[in-house]
Amino acid sequence: MNLPNRITVSRIMLIPIFMIVMLGDFNWGNWSVGEEVIPVKHVVGALIFILASTTDWIDGYYARKLGLVTNLGKFLDPLADKLLVSSALIILVEIGAAPSWIVILIISREFAVTGLRLVLAGEGEVVAANMLGKIKTWTQIVAISALLLHNIPFEWISFPFADIALWVALFFTILSGWDYFMKNKHAFVNSK
Repeated sequence: MNLPNRITVSRIMLIPIFMIVMLGDFNWGNWSVGEEVIPVKHVVGALIFILASTTDWIDGYYARKLGLVTNLGKFLDPLADKLLVSSALIILVEIGAAPSWIVILIISREFAVTGLRLVLAGEGEVVAANMLGKIKTWTQIVAISALLLHNIPFEWISFPFADIALWVALFFTILSGWDYFMKNKHAFVNSK
């Protein structure tokens, strides 16, 4: 397994750690920022999530720079993104920080695109993420990070950055899903 794929696997391995920190029965106290009080475990969970998310950029950078783009990497990288984002979104619903209907739409799109990828793989096509897919992933990461951090530091100026970021992520999630299906509709037209 090459270096970029190992980095991708490390992202997947950080997911259970993130989940344990966020959902475990830990009482590490609270952190007060202005009028906002945030549990320390949410800050630690957010940092783990941000670290894991950063590996998405790192593995892609090394894969392109070192000429190590592989079909395994094209499969693992979006899978790691989907697992990380889905677990974080479900946790945000659990802690009351995100509406379930938005999370359901986002995760449904991820399942639908993964299903389409499987159909395409069955036809011998391995499709790497396009620019809209990358924008979608990064808007989701920004929104999730802001929500995990309880909208700090924007809470100081009463600006709902985290909520707006979630709506932006939803927009790009739907747009990129639509684009993905339109560009690959031949998979349905030609299916038997």
